[in-house]
Amino acid sequence: MRPGAPGSRTTRLELFYDLVFVFAFINVTTLTATLLTPANLYRCLLVLALLWWSWTGFARLGNAVRADQGLLPLVGFLTVAATFLLVLSVPSAFVDRPGGLNGPLVFAGCFFVIRMAQLAVFAWVDRSDPARRQRLLLRAVLPTVATALLVVAGTVPQRLADRPFAVPLQLTLWTVALLVEYVGGVTLARRWWVVVSAGHWAERHALMVLVALGESIIALGLGPKTGLPLTRPVAVAALLGVLVVAMLWWAYFDTLAYALEQALHRARDPAARLRLARDVYTFLHLPLIAGVILFALGLKDLLAESASPETPYWGEPLGGFWVTVFYGGVGLYLLSLVGCALVALRAVHWPLLITVVVLAAVAPFAAPLPELAALGLLAVLTTIGVIAETFSEDGRRRQVRQLALEEQLAAEADQSHWRQGHL
Repeated sequence: MRPGAPGSRTTRLELFYDLVFVFAFINVTTLTATLLTPANLYRCLLVLALLWWSWTGFARLGNAVRADQGLLPLVGFLTVAATFLLVLSVPSAFVDRPGGLNGPLVFAGCFFVIRMAQLAVFAWVDRSDPARRQRLLLRAVLPTVATALLVVAGTVPQRLADRPFAVPLQLTLWTVALLVEYVGGVTLARRWWVVVSAGHWAERHALMVLVALGESIIALGLGPKTGLPLTRPVAVAALLGVLVVAMLWWAYFDTLAYALEQALHRARDPAARLRLARDVYTFLHLPLIAGVILFALGLKDLLAESASPETPYWGEPLGGFWVTVFYGGVGLYLLSLVGCALVALRAVHWPLLITVVVLAAVAPFAAPLPELAALGLLAVLTTIGVIAETFSEDGRRRQVRQLALEEQLAAEADQSHWRQGHL
């Protein structure tokens, strides 16, 4: 195994890992769409948080060592296989379905394999440090306890199916399992983990945001596949959905993604860099991803309804549940961006924050509107907010993008110089 370097970037093998999470996000959306209740929506967020924690293990691994060198590809393929099986078991992660393997046990077992495989690599890296090796045993307790809680949670519906507290108890056990991993993992990471490459860490998370936005596009493509022709309502809904996704992409990737990475590079102190990597990327990028998934869930349902000939031209009234999913998803995404800028750049992005407040204020009035009208209103408000953010940066945008361009040009020049001398 070869250690990572300060200038390392994302490898192609890590991009291969991320392909599984494209399927994971689609499956989480499907899990929620099967039963549209607040409890099932919370299940979706629980599964998403657990998947996110598993993925951050991949990111930490690729930051500490080169993921495409030595034996690490074999370890990666093992964990990818376990992750794929875990994603396949997502629809039965809470309640076992007859006629196959026990879904909750498969989900918990795959999660345990993924986490232990990641810790095994760190154990090899720390084999020469007795103190770090001893802390590894403590770190291994966390996924063990979390897996045990997931196994117990999987038996709740079968044994207490007729009790009214069965579902709340199951959701509580899942929540505790997540807290064990997040709180315990973050607390222990302060003593052993160092962000070797700021560029790699920022790039990995930016790519995952791109994957989540891609899932929204996939939801647009798969939503109306009901054997019905492409109607005008479907075309209008698709175009509005693309507009919102484009604005969400612009709000993050136009300037903020560069600014966050540059702030991480400037944090020279290891403790300060670790806090920034944890707070901005591990914590604040999770609600950012969740917001995109919620919006994709709303698009999937709206496109399917728009394709139906029984649906009125402008659609049925959106309703309280779906207005929460649509407006809440976009608002959560934009609020996460505001939080990232506040923590990393010590700046308040007022246009985005005002847009979140406006979305929250308008949402109750959008609930009785037809679906297409409510989506159009959401698209207009989001577009206005992102455009206002772009034009309100008062030179900072040009400075951040110019610095990013100069860095890119310098890296390309160095690579060209090396190739001329060696290839």
